[in-house]
Amino acid sequence: MAFYLAIKELMHNRGRFLLIASIVALITTLVLFIAALAEGLGDGNREYLEKLNGELILYQDNADFSISASRLGRSTLAEVRRVDGIADAGQINFSATTLEFANGSEPLDVSLVGVEPGKPGEPPALEGTGLSRDRANEAVLDRNVALRAGVEVGDTIVVVSNQGTEEERYPITVVGISDGRQYSLQPSIFVPLLTWDKIRPQAGSSQSSDDLVSNIIVVKLENPADVELMKVRLPANVSGVEVADRRTAYESTPGYSAQQSTLNTQRYFTLLIGVLVIGGFFQIQTLQKIAQIGMLKAIGTTNGIVALAAVTQIVAVNTIGVAIGVAGSLLLSLTFPVEVPIVFTSQAVIPAVLSLLIIGPLGGLVSVWALTRVEPLRALGLAQ
Repeated sequence: MAFYLAIKELMHNRGRFLLIASIVALITTLVLFIAALAEGLGDGNREYLEKLNGELILYQDNADFSISASRLGRSTLAEVRRVDGIADAGQINFSATTLEFANGSEPLDVSLVGVEPGKPGEPPALEGTGLSRDRANEAVLDRNVALRAGVEVGDTIVVVSNQGTEEERYPITVVGISDGRQYSLQPSIFVPLLTWDKIRPQAGSSQSSDDLVSNIIVVKLENPADVELMKVRLPANVSGVEVADRRTAYESTPGYSAQQSTLNTQRYFTLLIGVLVIGGFFQIQTLQKIAQIGMLKAIGTTNGIVALAAVTQIVAVNTIGVAIGVAGSLLLSLTFPVEVPIVFTSQAVIPAVLSLLIIGPLGGLVSVWALTRVEPLRALGLAQ
């Protein structure tokens, strides 16, 4: 009986309920895009560090896990490689530069990352090959660079770099394209460490050295399960270092935690607003059918049936609205250019959708309670 009453009213007043479903769809779209924006901006900061092919990251002692403040020399790298339990280690350096392209694409600001070929820190090449030599004028590209600039394996890109007071240009051959490896909210290119030292922007003239100082050292363990053990062993055997896992490393990047906290707060407030808005619409709907509920109760319909019919309506309308919102959001995301940091992942979308499916019934609880409190005679205007 309850389901019959619910569906009958939905069909009779489908325009009114479609309006409520549309409001739910808009709220769904807003929540999903905030979640996708949080994921996209988070990826822009953590993508490279999160995907490193090593379990631990070494910083200079007292650098507070700040990559830009950390300086580690080759002697430290040699000490690290001698520690029991270390499979391999590689130096990594970071800088920022601008790329120019022969195909006429607009110049692109990127993170310039220096890595040791074949060592932890070098990203895998999903197309083409990896880096070959320490001084080779070649690069592996983050796929975001390839997508934005239309660059392919074998193409030549130009690194624009300020050397002292002069602007220099260095041609680099693209030998491979990796997956997404953004760093510091910019797409990345990866070059051999000594090549990085030659072409990076710097105050004076470029002077490469085999005793190159790096920002961090990435460590690959013989047994990845020994992370906690090696966090203790490494500082005990290597002087002047502090150790972090990958999660600690990317959460310590400037602005990451504050950015994610801000976006998550917006998401929670949007859900709260959704509860209030949906509850308000169903409350208005309730007030408009007091007489009908009074008539149903007068002919013997119980409060349980009335409440179940109302809950059925709320769940159905809310589910339809969420479904429309999800489909609309995913279709709308296809129209955004690649540089817009909108990323829909199951980890972001599923919790958001489940939350939205819950807030509808929560928002409608007041209206359900109001329906059970309707007095038949008073609703029909017969009470004295």
